Amino acid sequence: MLSQKPPAHSASPSSRSENDLKPVRYAIIGSGMMGHEHIRNIALLAGASVSAVADPDEGMRLTARDLAGAGCAAFADYREMLSAAEFDALLIASPNHTHIDVLSDVMRLDKPILVEKPLCTTLADCRKVLAMQEARSAPLWVAMEYRYMPPVQRLLKELRDGTAGNLKMISIREHRFPFLSKVGDWNRFNSKTGGTLVEKCCHFFDLMRLIAESEPVRVYASGGVDVNFLDEEYPEGRPDILDNAFVVVDFANGVRAMLDLCMFAEGSYWQEIISATGDRARVDAFIPGPSRFSPDGRERHSEIAISPRATKREIREEVEVDEAVLAAGDHHGSTYFQHAKFIDLVRHGGVPEVSLDDGLKAVMIGAAAEESARTHRAVEF
Repeated sequence: MLSQKPPAHSASPSSRSENDLKPVRYAIIGSGMMGHEHIRNIALLAGASVSAVADPDEGMRLTARDLAGAGCAAFADYREMLSAAEFDALLIASPNHTHIDVLSDVMRLDKPILVEKPLCTTLADCRKVLAMQEARSAPLWVAMEYRYMPPVQRLLKELRDGTAGNLKMISIREHRFPFLSKVGDWNRFNSKTGGTLVEKCCHFFDLMRLIAESEPVRVYASGGVDVNFLDEEYPEGRPDILDNAFVVVDFANGVRAMLDLCMFAEGSYWQEIISATGDRARVDAFIPGPSRFSPDGRERHSEIAISPRATKREIREEVEVDEAVLAAGDHHGSTYFQHAKFIDLVRHGGVPEVSLDDGLKAVMIGAAAEESARTHRAVEF
């Protein structure tokens, strides 16, 4: 059985000594569902704490403050927090459409920033952020948690080791639950999310680029609003986010990738299945959904499978992750492992593993897929 557990004495995946673990205080902008997940994971990191949270919603703000523990201050306005709180790094987990305005304010400070995906809801705003970063020296890391899921890390290792041979095809299937209720139900509308294929699926387009080691040249998509939220009505109208789609991405090196998304399939045992097929073998990562959506409320192990063409015999193993890490969030431990690397960057310097360019290109592919689904035409880059 494979195992990936949190380091016993260090938040960093490297072999730093405890003397190197200088305290790091996080300030968090946006304390909703994802903000709470970040707080739980930060609590697992040696020497890390949350010194301040900011959120206009009083209920979310106060529960986040209580979750963070003694010494955490709470602010209704993040601008007040920036001037009144003491912190070493900033985390932005506010709604997607607020990112550009929040970043415009916080990037005036030369502090390390971890910003949740998507970087922004439009390519134009993403480019503004890249331009603003040119005047800063502190790092800005885009939170693409799915890269850090242990089964995804194992799949990437197998591909880099040549297990699949020359990569030809990538398939990502996510069959999951509908978008959850958020404050103000902002996640029901394309105007505030960038659209499902930006909001949710930028993770997968980022993984496609990472796996293919190439850039996209063409996107085709078909999607619909077929099941979820059809009976909901808001002052701005009915929800218009896609709840299912197929997306095909052609890469410059000849690799083809496909996304199969269904957001009314929470009965599936595996929430994500990521497959990479080369001329020697196929490698699959099987990832279950969060425990709170499983029938018994228990965590499930992920699995990795290798299917060589030569032997035609599948090799399948469990990928074990520490239960405390799994219980800290809905993303199969990835939030913890991402934070472990980010906090190492805060303490010791270096370059973000997920750059602003990565964040921009994930939005670029998602926006192109949204356009293709609307127009029924391929989008060329």
